[in-house]
Amino acid sequence: MLQLKSLDASIGIIPILRGVDISLQAAETVALIGRNGAGKTTVLRTIMGFTKVTRGEILFEGAPVTALHPPKRPALGIGYAPEDRRLFSAFTVEENILLPAQAAGLDKGETRRRLERAYHILPELKAMTDRPGGAVSGGQGKMVALARALMLGTKLIMLDEPFQGLAPALAQRYAEALRTLRDTDRSVTLIITESNPALLRGFADRTLVIERGEVAAGTLDAERTPA
Repeated sequence: MLQLKSLDASIGIIPILRGVDISLQAAETVALIGRNGAGKTTVLRTIMGFTKVTRGEILFEGAPVTALHPPKRPALGIGYAPEDRRLFSAFTVEENILLPAQAAGLDKGETRRRLERAYHILPELKAMTDRPGGAVSGGQGKMVALARALMLGTKLIMLDEPFQGLAPALAQRYAEALRTLRDTDRSVTLIITESNPALLRGFADRTLVIERGEVAAGTLDAERTPA
């Protein structure tokens, strides 16, 4: 359902990705593992259209999207939770979650259905709906970012370093939410980046490793990989 074919991408004049070939199937959970600076985030940002593609092609459900304007890509059914969360501090938690649905012009009924799906997966957020986005903790912000990604991520959800900086209890809770997502919707495809492969062991169907902007199947040595 998603293919990156011989993809090169750069940030400014600096090449980051080199000949990346990735093929994701519907309902698959893929871990993209790599050390800090290996290019994990750039892969996700390139799929979203935020990074310049200098060679190669991106296909989504068989259609080329390499040249598609970035604001139009979420409407394809793609949800994205960046590592830094990017919550609007003056908006409430629920307003932050609803932003993608409003930007996509979803009707009230569909918006409500997707919001209830997010609350089913992350029920703790129901008690925080009126809390300002700037008043949540880092771990809670990760949960809000996941809920926001769920509003448009009906086919593909991309999570960038979701466990980064989480206390063990919150990391376990986040993992539980991902399992609930998988149990609730078995058709959605997940791609999750991580620096520590141990955090996704037993959860991902497949692991890809990125090193210096190049991707291959396999695993990194957990002891040599920064958490």
